[in-house]
Amino acid sequence: MTEQPTKADIGVVGMAVMGSNLARNLAHHGYTVAVYNRSGDKTRALVEDHGSEGSFLASETPEEFVASLRAPRSIILMVKAGAPTDATIGTLLPLLSPGDIIMDGGNAYFRDTIRREREISAKGFHFVGAGISGGEHGALTGPAIMPGGTPESYRIIGPMLETISAHYEGEPCCAWMGPDGAGHFVKMIHNGIEYSDMQVIGEAYQLLRGAGLSNAQCADVFARWNTGDLSSYLIEITAEVLRAKDPRTGRDLVEIIKDRARMKGTGTWTVQTALELGVPANGIAEAVFARAESSHDELRAAGRAALQGPDGAVRVDDREAFIEDVHRALWCSKVVSYSQGFDEIRTGGREFGWDIDVAEAARIWRDGCIIRAALLERIRREYTADPGLVSLMCASSVAPEMAANQDAWRRVVATAAESGVPAPVFSATLAYYDMARAPRVNAALTQAQRDFFGSHTYERVDDEGHFHIEWTADRSETRID
Repeated sequence: MTEQPTKADIGVVGMAVMGSNLARNLAHHGYTVAVYNRSGDKTRALVEDHGSEGSFLASETPEEFVASLRAPRSIILMVKAGAPTDATIGTLLPLLSPGDIIMDGGNAYFRDTIRREREISAKGFHFVGAGISGGEHGALTGPAIMPGGTPESYRIIGPMLETISAHYEGEPCCAWMGPDGAGHFVKMIHNGIEYSDMQVIGEAYQLLRGAGLSNAQCADVFARWNTGDLSSYLIEITAEVLRAKDPRTGRDLVEIIKDRARMKGTGTWTVQTALELGVPANGIAEAVFARAESSHDELRAAGRAALQGPDGAVRVDDREAFIEDVHRALWCSKVVSYSQGFDEIRTGGREFGWDIDVAEAARIWRDGCIIRAALLERIRREYTADPGLVSLMCASSVAPEMAANQDAWRRVVATAAESGVPAPVFSATLAYYDMARAPRVNAALTQAQRDFFGSHTYERVDDEGHFHIEWTADRSETRID
């Protein structure tokens, strides 16, 4: 009979589905895992239901839990973000020793992680904010993991995280992202891209339905797309969702689900942070606003009663040609969504002093995470070849394809507008593309207006410095330096 270890290699606090699955994943890979939950029934349920899968040390109290860990202790928190995380940290810290590691594996706001890391490191402990993507299944079978914190902490906990992460062609989908809040920052952007990706897939679906395809036919289209350049986890599950039947009525499940999408905050944080950094991320923003509008019941009820327009039917002469146009437009919009996300990672990495390796972020997203896609290997190659790449859509292997697909993209956006099919991400990403390539846009007029009403000055194309027009007097120009 094998003797039960007396000390655990790592501990997990929080035995909801994500926490328990992560603990099981660690046990599957040969680690002895200490487990603790504020309500002991969940801890006992884990051991009763899955104790045969590996070595677990269950505890009823924080004191017992900490005592069961081998020094230096490594503890993963899988508790609700915000106040519950702070409360759990407050309970554990008095029981720990200098050099011990607390890792927050929840969806924390990166600025909270910066604060926590500063406070905890000042007391002699390590604090790691780690983004974990892959959902409940990924937590069990191998997620993508984005840890921040000190290099010293990663040398201790990193090998365990790499072992349990997803692997792509033998490489772990886990890497150190940078100091303090870098890991949660990268995960936040991951989720922002996810919002945009999901919304534009939904827009493509609505256009196909408008063109007369059934849900089953749409599922076939998405399944076909999943074998080509659009191959991704989200395209794959879209086909499965569209084939699913409601267990109560037998109808298509997607027709039974209420037409309102919820969100937990990471998409909103991505947009707020983009605004603070001055990074244009309109595709991601429109995806967040689309979820908000979908759930604005009062607005939608009033709109249905008072507003008029096309009925959403898409009239096309050649359905297969239209499906191909949607395919090309979807690829372009997805590229722009990734471009905006990686631009925010690059800019945020500079702003906060993290020096994030953008190619590494793309590398660890190739498997395990929700936005895993064939496109990510190309993104990794492009940023490896040119770490200073300003925008993915301008990369040497991407820009020619954007140009080749743009006519289809424009036709899709025009068709959506003419048919009354809301396509905010298709439209916004095309506008972003056009604005980026335009020699001049309308910003000169905007700046002149700002100078007119607020004396905000303007710059000239033929001279250095800042200038102001005396709009209410003789309209002479004054140099303001």
